[in-house]
Amino acid sequence: MSIFAAMVFNFISDYLKHRLTAKSRHGTHSPFVYKLTDEVIYDFKSKNDYKSIEEQRKKLFNDDSVITVTDLGAGSQLNKNRTKRVSQIAKNALKKPGLAQLIYRLAKDSQPKSIVELGTCLGITTAYLSKARPEAKIITIEGCPETAKVAARNFEDLGLQNTELQVGNFDLLFPKVIDQADQLDFVYIDGNHRKEATLDYFKWCLPKVHEGSLLIFDDIYWSKGMKEAWEEIKAHPQVTVTIDLFWIGLVYFRKGQVKAHFKIKY
Repeated sequence: MSIFAAMVFNFISDYLKHRLTAKSRHGTHSPFVYKLTDEVIYDFKSKNDYKSIEEQRKKLFNDDSVITVTDLGAGSQLNKNRTKRVSQIAKNALKKPGLAQLIYRLAKDSQPKSIVELGTCLGITTAYLSKARPEAKIITIEGCPETAKVAARNFEDLGLQNTELQVGNFDLLFPKVIDQADQLDFVYIDGNHRKEATLDYFKWCLPKVHEGSLLIFDDIYWSKGMKEAWEEIKAHPQVTVTIDLFWIGLVYFRKGQVKAHFKIKY
């Protein structure tokens, strides 16, 4: 079995295990998690903000322009070629609408004054964050200059006013963003899917998190290393509540809350 085939097999196996062990909102005994699941995670009603972003996504699906991709993270398991069509990136790398819209709802619910995103890609999830919290300052970091140019055009097309796009290595830019922040309200980490890097980003955030902070980690079942990183994050003494949605992991720091970990079907 090839490495890629083994990864796919393990991923499917993890997904099936998650579906068998995860709860719905009725299986949670935490009032906080029940309310979040009922009112935010399972809010599948259409929103006006979704329409323009999904129209932009369709344009990307039809964009056959070619860019050179600089991959500073763990890389795509689907295509290792450095030259890619924008349409190909859009189909393989963008968050699916249901997941991007969940992140929108989480941002709207937690009401952050500031948002940091690691891994802009083509900017669709960034756009959802911007629409969710037009009052917030959003900093999004992308490692690939040409991908960032496409994202910047999307921001302009969508009229986003509150988003600052930084281009470069996460390891260099993220510590500066944290240092300049008074506190971290909402951080979405979707890039460099390696165990060591993921744990570094988590640890760098800790001095600036507060009771209302939410950290979101993407692709927590991506690999053995990412699964190990997620377990270490859950075990950290500052973390009180985690919610494992398989595709993403939510991390909360609610003081006075009994430490608990939840798996929710999504």
